Amino acid sequence: MDLRARVTGIGALADDTRRALYAYVVAQPDAVSRDQAVEALGLARHNVSHHLDRLVADGLLEVEYRRLSGRRGPGAGRPSKLYRRVDAEIAVSLPPRRYDLVGSILAAAVNRAGSGTSLDEAVAASARDEGTALAREAQAEPSLAGLADVLATQGYEPRLDDGVLLLANCPFDALARQHTDLVCGVNQRFVQGVADGLGCPGAASLEPEDGLCCVKVRPS
Repeated sequence: MDLRARVTGIGALADDTRRALYAYVVAQPDAVSRDQAVEALGLARHNVSHHLDRLVADGLLEVEYRRLSGRRGPGAGRPSKLYRRVDAEIAVSLPPRRYDLVGSILAAAVNRAGSGTSLDEAVAASARDEGTALAREAQAEPSLAGLADVLATQGYEPRLDDGVLLLANCPFDALARQHTDLVCGVNQRFVQGVADGLGCPGAASLEPEDGLCCVKVRPS
């Protein structure tokens, strides 16, 4: 889900009625009908319908159809339109943060460690493999410009400056401040993995500079 879609979804909850409806649906153990929401919140039926469908359109709720009576066959009546929260996680962070990404890399490294592989080696390999896998899915051009396009999807805010790829944002900022050596090492190997996966002739190196991510990519 891109930034525009995430912002739209979160923005839908600025309306008091939609926020109340969303909170009600989320609190229920099963999908709920329009009539249940009307009765629970004391709202006008047409308002409830409008706002529930708006929450669906904005990606916060999803719809299913089911007969609440449990009966089947002739005379069982039409299925009811029911609403439940979507499974997808919606979050907006400005500037972008990707703590889920570094968490996934470190979890994979823990599983990988052992059998003659040190934890440091496992972290490096997991970060590189995660970057390579991302590059293969992206199918961008094998250049620094293509690498910038892929890293932009991860929140790095890349820009080319005199042939060097600079990263204006660190997606792992808070963790990098607390565990600099570990997280910056993950960062460098992840970026290098993306470059290698694209076939991009670039070398990611640790070059900390105020106002930038610690990694820069230079033509190799």
